[in-house]
Amino acid sequence: MDALQALTQQRLLLQLEYSTEKEAFRRQTEESGIERKVRRGDAWWPLRLGRSYYNSMNQLTLEVVREADTDVEHNFEFGRPVVFFAMAPAPHAKTATLSYLPFTATVSYVDGDRMVVILPDSGRLLDLQRRDEPLGVQLSFDETSYRCMFDALDRTMRAKGRLAYLRDLFFSRQRPATLTFQNMRFPYLNSTQERAVNEVLRAKDVAIVHGPPGTGKTTTLVEAIRETLMREPQVLVCAQSNMAVDWISEKLVDRGINVLRLGNPTRVNDKMLSFTYERRFEAHPDYPQLWAIRKAIRDLRSHRRRGDEKFHQKLESLKGRAAELEIRINGDLFAEARVIACTLVGSAHRLLEGMKFGTLFIDEAAQALEPACWIPMRRVSRVVLAGDHCQLPPTVKSIAALKAGLGRTLMERLVELKPEAVTLLQVQYRMNDDIMRFSSNYFYHGKVVSAPEVKFRSILDLDRAITWVETAPTDEQQGEASADGLSLVNQAEAVLTLDALQQYFSRIGKQRLLDERIDVGIISPYRAQVQLLRRLLAKREFFKPFRRFISVNTVDGFQGQERDVIVISLVRSNDEGQIGFLRDLRRMNVAMTRARMKLIILGDRHTLARHPFYRQLCDYVDSL
Repeated sequence: MDALQALTQQRLLLQLEYSTEKEAFRRQTEESGIERKVRRGDAWWPLRLGRSYYNSMNQLTLEVVREADTDVEHNFEFGRPVVFFAMAPAPHAKTATLSYLPFTATVSYVDGDRMVVILPDSGRLLDLQRRDEPLGVQLSFDETSYRCMFDALDRTMRAKGRLAYLRDLFFSRQRPATLTFQNMRFPYLNSTQERAVNEVLRAKDVAIVHGPPGTGKTTTLVEAIRETLMREPQVLVCAQSNMAVDWISEKLVDRGINVLRLGNPTRVNDKMLSFTYERRFEAHPDYPQLWAIRKAIRDLRSHRRRGDEKFHQKLESLKGRAAELEIRINGDLFAEARVIACTLVGSAHRLLEGMKFGTLFIDEAAQALEPACWIPMRRVSRVVLAGDHCQLPPTVKSIAALKAGLGRTLMERLVELKPEAVTLLQVQYRMNDDIMRFSSNYFYHGKVVSAPEVKFRSILDLDRAITWVETAPTDEQQGEASADGLSLVNQAEAVLTLDALQQYFSRIGKQRLLDERIDVGIISPYRAQVQLLRRLLAKREFFKPFRRFISVNTVDGFQGQERDVIVISLVRSNDEGQIGFLRDLRRMNVAMTRARMKLIILGDRHTLARHPFYRQLCDYVDSL
């Protein structure tokens, strides 16, 4: 299949995914009660309205505060569209009446239970402030991301010049072009990291850094970006998620590189905010003058008198001065920055219009849908992909689109078509060797090895690095159960999970746990199990002194993180051997490889071991 046929097929599959997600969102909005949306993390209710103000981008923003006392992880983040709703008690009906306000707002940033949203205009603020009924906010369907991906595919199919060359290259077995020079030495990198940086510098078209868990992918990528900046004035760095953009941006700033981050970070602190576009814009010496002119424009509009012939003249004069200042500030900010960092969808931002870069770095490329990767590609001459296609895949809601290949990423295809462009990082610095070896053998052909300093790391002497706790239900116990149709829970296994951790903590001893700040991650693939575990953990007195060292989350929530001890609750327990999305082995690879020194897995072998992966895992644990 040639490039144009393949991209046409991708467009059809993306259209299928778009329709599936939009229909699911419509159905959920119509059929799901607000309580269910709150439990899913897709809504906040009830809300308290906070202060409103114009931000540095001259957008009207409103603070909202979640008043419900809940342990639910929410799904709100920068750039996502939201809608407000009101719940009015109905006099003759059993349930309250839900009404949506007729406008869409956008999340600017979220910090815990506080969120700032951008409103379309001041009239909408009055709509919200006038409501007497309790207000809530929920995620809306994200048309923008799809629009950007469709536009990128259309542009790529029509492309001439460099984009057309990359398009045709990426769908063929043609070898990518490279430069020739002697290997450069980087004494603080290991040999495969060093080779990866050299391959990035040699690549004229594409290079791929394949980084299994704990192998220092970010360290390698930061070094490759730093060396590229010795040869190019500026580079574009993108990732699928805001969290991944934050992570790479922070590491680049730590190396003294001037980063301009488009979009707001997921963690709101001074360090993260310091390199954002908005904060830099506000800090520019011309900003106070611009702010004064914008305020004058708002005052002029609100105090317009009938028959004022000079109104339009004054307004146009002020708007002209504001535009001139804005262009000057933006010019300064983009001229100073060595790295422009944003999400893949964020690279369609109007601020980047007309800009070109020598190199595009895509971090966590194996988590991004291919159409999203084509969004920034039109701005660059060459592409460097970094990630691991044996870890978390992109999210695809349509089963039909997934089976037809939408879930296959650009990185996956290029690894297969262009093995000469791939460098596998082979030394891991995170895990005890016994924890690492199963993952290395199963996913990486046994090529990943442990650095000597972590090979035998453990908390207790003569401790087994991996323990399997059998959770097959007895006659009195239930196996898995549906939690309100949203997810699965296994009550008995949740209790056993905390029992296993309590037992291990008792062996270590309270004082040592506190002195050495031994941290723990409890992971379950099912959100309902995560919420149950959080509730049980909060109630159990034994864990009270250690709660700040224990985090409970889904596999996706632990991506890119690590802990001294990882406990995994697999939940599935049934007579039919049904394991649902535990069949996505990449998620299991992520879960297991978060552990530095101890891995405790809880699962029902009778159910799980019918699948060859889990059978091999059980046998491996027994052999230790």
